Amino acid sequence: MTQSIHPSAIVDPAARIGSSVVIGPFCVVGADVVLEDGVRLHSHVVVEGRTRVGPGTQIFPFASIGHAPQDLKFHGEPSELIIGANNRIREHVTMNPGTEGGGMVTRVGDNCLFMMASHVAHDCIIGNNVILANNATLGGHVTVGDHAILGGLSAVHQFVRIGAHAMIGGMSGVEQDVIPFGLVMGERARLNGLNLVGLQRRGFGKDDIRALRAAYKLLFATEKTLAERVEQVGAEFGEQPAVGDILSFIRAEASRPICQPRAENAS
Repeated sequence: MTQSIHPSAIVDPAARIGSSVVIGPFCVVGADVVLEDGVRLHSHVVVEGRTRVGPGTQIFPFASIGHAPQDLKFHGEPSELIIGANNRIREHVTMNPGTEGGGMVTRVGDNCLFMMASHVAHDCIIGNNVILANNATLGGHVTVGDHAILGGLSAVHQFVRIGAHAMIGGMSGVEQDVIPFGLVMGERARLNGLNLVGLQRRGFGKDDIRALRAAYKLLFATEKTLAERVEQVGAEFGEQPAVGDILSFIRAEASRPICQPRAENAS
């Protein structure tokens, strides 16, 4: 299939357009944009800046992709937005490129779904198979692990890390790092257990889930310090890969504290 570019679309001649790309009515594509094979811009989509959109990705009407970050420290540096393959970017979604203060790149993985009006700010790093529901918002420098789901109207503070397979409840304000497999919710979100439904859907076995639940209970008990509990969990469950993912996440250098349960949810 050859390219299909609607006559009303404005595509800079310098843009690099792959095979089988469809650019619908009233779209605008800037000079430094790369649209890889099979990309589809449905209509009224704007893609600007140094933006690369991976093969098979679809972008729906009124999305704004690659415009300058909403960061007063940005002064036009040649930063990038790199979007992977087979993503669905729905209506009114906004994604911004990186900044000098964050590595110069915002990166989105493959097979993600960004529902209506969700926002990916500058310098975010998004894994594969991630879902942002309607109006979910990421501040700058946020990292989101594979298979994480962010509920509608949730908001994530800048520099927060969301671990793989985590679930963020709708309307939650997330100010602290969320462990892999964690479930958080609340106006100021607190850890509320493990994302058991997500684990089951993704084929984790009963032994894996049993080990994760036991490790979680020990990790967020009230006795000892968190550092001491991390070492204890490592000694007892360190050979279990999923538990190891949580421990590596907690031990990693980070600028935000770990989101923890309220006392009544610790068990």
